[in-house]
Amino acid sequence: MTTLVLAAHGSRDPRFGVTARRVADAVRIALPGVTVELAYLDLTAPLLTDVLGSVSGEVVVVPLLFGDGYHSKVDLPALIDAAHAANPAATIVQTPVVGRHSPVPALVERLSEAGAGPRDGVLMLAVGSSDAGSDASVIGRGRELSAALGRPVRTLFATRLGRDGAAVRETVDALLADGADRVAVSPLFLSAGLLTDRVERYLDAMDVPMVVAGPVADHPCLVDAVARLYTAAAVVVAS
Repeated sequence: MTTLVLAAHGSRDPRFGVTARRVADAVRIALPGVTVELAYLDLTAPLLTDVLGSVSGEVVVVPLLFGDGYHSKVDLPALIDAAHAANPAATIVQTPVVGRHSPVPALVERLSEAGAGPRDGVLMLAVGSSDAGSDASVIGRGRELSAALGRPVRTLFATRLGRDGAAVRETVDALLADGADRVAVSPLFLSAGLLTDRVERYLDAMDVPMVVAGPVADHPCLVDAVARLYTAAAVVVAS
């Protein structure tokens, strides 16, 4: 059986590791009989290089990333190439990022769970990238979320907030100008963390009415995305 390695970014915030482990547990339930390992690109143990150095046979790496940018196109392939050289006993294949499959059903459900309503303007938080295509795909998800909800959605890259959170104020002003009574924050993040906390602090300082949805985490649509990516790649690596 092909081993599945979930590659998460990693964070100094302990909540990230807790959430990533929940995701791994949900994937194990969805893929009974498959060995599922969790690894991180940086900041959190076990690192991907260490996990890939310990496995053998056929391995599928699924990036737990929503944007297809530097980490998925440069960083992760380099780590896999190094693992191939150091561990020839393993045949390692990388899949597309989980963001290849729409996370919008998870965002819609998380907003509903938080009590967001039809008069709320949605501020979708995401991680920005130096890759223009990655940013464009994330903005496209914002448009998709807007269509699903039937109300305005503004995308804010939490890595580009500007001086004193100027981008947060600009985005909030745009939502209020669109007629929103309240701001509903929709994090396109695997887990809550330092970036989402920073945006919330700026919003608190602005004293605007708001509700904050939970991150995607172990939502069934994310678990399904992992399972689909793994299944397709496992067929290829085994052939």
